[in-house]
Amino acid sequence: MFKKFLLAIALILPLSAMAQKFGIVDADQVIEAMPETTAAKSQLEETSKKYEVENQKLQEEINKLFTDFQTIQNDPNTPESIKERRSQEIQERYQKFEQFQATASQELARLRESLMAPISQKLMEAVKTVGAEGNYTFVFINEPNLMMYVGTDVINVTADVRKKLGLN
Repeated sequence: MFKKFLLAIALILPLSAMAQKFGIVDADQVIEAMPETTAAKSQLEETSKKYEVENQKLQEEINKLFTDFQTIQNDPNTPESIKERRSQEIQERYQKFEQFQATASQELARLRESLMAPISQKLMEAVKTVGAEGNYTFVFINEPNLMMYVGTDVINVTADVRKKLGLN
C-alpha cells in the first residue's frame, strides 16, 4: 500500500511541476514609466537643491573664517587668545557643517523612501493582480545582478503590468 502511495506521488509531482507557470517583470522599467516617479524625482531634486544652497552658504562662511584666520595668524600683533578663539570658531563651524551634511543626507533618504513606498506598493499590487489573472506560480523581479539564467519557458509580464497600471 505504501509503495502504491509513493508511486502515485512520484507520478503526480512531475505533472504538477509541468503545470507551473513562471513570469518575470522589469520593475525598474515600470517604475520609471510611472508618472508618480517623475513627481517624486522632481520633489527630491527640489529638496536636494535647497540643501545644496545651504551647504554652499556654510562652506563660504567657513572659507571666509579661515581666510580671516590666516590673516590674523600671520600678524605678530594679534594676541594668542584671539587666534585660539578664531581657530576654535572654525572648528565649531566645521563640526556644524559636517552635522548638517549628515542630517541632510538622512532627511533626503527618508524623503526618498516615503515618496517611493507608495510607488513600490502600487507596482507590487499590479504584479500580484497580473500573477493571479495569469495563473502564474511565481512572478520574479528581473534583476540583472540577481538572475543568472532565465529559461525560454519563463514569460515576461512587464507589458501586462504596464497595461494594468495604465502605462501603455
